Amino acid sequence: MKLPAFFIAHGSPLLALEDNEYTRFLERLGADLGTPRGIVVFSAHWDSPEQLITVDGQHETLHDFYGFPYEMYSLTYPAPGDPALSRRISELFTTNNLPHQPVLGRGLDHGIWVILKKMFPAADIPVVALSVDSLRSPEEQYNIGKMLAPLRDEGILLIGSGGLVHNLRLLKQDDQPEQWALDFDAWIADGLTAWDLPSLFAYEKRAPHVRDAVPTYGREHFVPIFYVMGTADEGRRAQLMIQAYQYGTLSLNCWMVD
Repeated sequence: MKLPAFFIAHGSPLLALEDNEYTRFLERLGADLGTPRGIVVFSAHWDSPEQLITVDGQHETLHDFYGFPYEMYSLTYPAPGDPALSRRISELFTTNNLPHQPVLGRGLDHGIWVILKKMFPAADIPVVALSVDSLRSPEEQYNIGKMLAPLRDEGILLIGSGGLVHNLRLLKQDDQPEQWALDFDAWIADGLTAWDLPSLFAYEKRAPHVRDAVPTYGREHFVPIFYVMGTADEGRRAQLMIQAYQYGTLSLNCWMVD
């Protein structure tokens, strides 16, 4: 069965410990998806000018954050890798003339394991992590995702993990979203629903409050949306599954594309 693909905001690492509307949504989503043959994640926390692919047979858990409760550093997500799936991805990139490199021993960053721990807590589904390049053009990012579209017909769940509104320098003490964050998310939602690639590709010039929502130091959290959209270029359908906020300036949203 052909699987949809998803953009999933990973928010604060504390989501791994929390029980709220968004974490319960992720739990339901995982249950609804059943057991994919494998999971491939474009992670905002792996930003590289070269396309990188994990090739491990077994992943370690990266605690790539600081200043959090001790309990966070004891959490693990010992998911297996899938070297055969990594080779399949390499074949697709090679066919499309995309230079890429295998990486052994990186581990899964929190942008990956925090959401997967909620969706698939048993950690028994193979995971392959892919880097993003925040300096590529949106069109290039979209086309890289498009290269992996065949995987959706092969039982593979494709995810882009990041955050559409992600500004750590403007965090608040409460979760009430700032109006500019709402306006930006609404503009993105209009573009996704209409699959308006010209507007979305020009988001840095057209989107309202773009410098607050996607600061230059945090562009890597936004770009996974383009990678995952590319995997659904054939159908070009997008559906907002949930919209919530943390600390006023972190949007927690999940978009399904098909």
